[in-house]
Amino acid sequence: MKAAINHTMTTRLWAMLILLSILWGGSFFFVGVAVSSLPPLTIVSLRVCIAAIVLWVIAAVFGLRPPKGFKVWAAFLVMGLLNNVIPFGLIVWGQTQITSGVASILNAATPIFTVMIAGILLPDEKPTPLKLFGVMIGFVGVTVMVGLPALIGENSFLAQLAIIGATLSYAFAGVYGRRFKAFDIKPLTIAAGQVTASSIVLLPFTFFVDGIIDVSLIGMWVWSAVIGLAILSTALAYVLYFKILELAGAMNVLLVTLLVPVSASLLGFLFLNESLDVIHVVGMGIIATSLVVIDGRLWHQIKKSYST
Repeated sequence: MKAAINHTMTTRLWAMLILLSILWGGSFFFVGVAVSSLPPLTIVSLRVCIAAIVLWVIAAVFGLRPPKGFKVWAAFLVMGLLNNVIPFGLIVWGQTQITSGVASILNAATPIFTVMIAGILLPDEKPTPLKLFGVMIGFVGVTVMVGLPALIGENSFLAQLAIIGATLSYAFAGVYGRRFKAFDIKPLTIAAGQVTASSIVLLPFTFFVDGIIDVSLIGMWVWSAVIGLAILSTALAYVLYFKILELAGAMNVLLVTLLVPVSASLLGFLFLNESLDVIHVVGMGIIATSLVVIDGRLWHQIKKSYST
């Protein structure tokens, strides 16, 4: 029996979402180490290729085989394009001209686009006023935390437009990914199929642009970062992503983009000796408030107490 979409986030689903934000927040650390020695497109290709190998090995251990049929693999290809190839490419290009802070602010608009797109395309994911209000509060929180002056100071319109394009692609990916529920495929298999399709698309393009990399020049720390990026921030993260998508829907799973800047900032503070200023704490508080509003349980409890 298939699990129903749970539009009210349970404690278990929130825990899964927070873990996903930590895994994706950690990707900023891994990329920061890897980019010192490897071209960005090569990092992306290694990320999805290693993740694909790891996921298929784990799938084999659990007795799961690659699905057969053109429709399933066509869906994997579309999902890989929407969730990996297009957004990764746009973000990598955009961050050559704007700061990562501005990119993260723009990326945090993903839930806003998802609310609109899912509301139009998915009959069972019509946005409630409370959820829409909560998403807007969260976006304000990310903007406050990362830095409004940085956003105002940027003047590369095309680069900012590229990041917006990436957020739209993520939003469409979240909506498109709902169709895997009809295929009755395990989240592990979906994650493996998606990164495999992404690898098939990215590998020839990467060889054309970056050429062959001399691996003897790459240090152990860089390889460790690439492996961490592939296994933790991609393989494990996408298994969680598709499980949350299956259980909670497109709108809820992409709330993770509000949490990723928080996780990245806390990880940087704990492990990289990065500063954690008052403005960061204020922004985190606003984001926490937005998640309480989106969750809705406190609001419904207050209404219930007043009505009785």
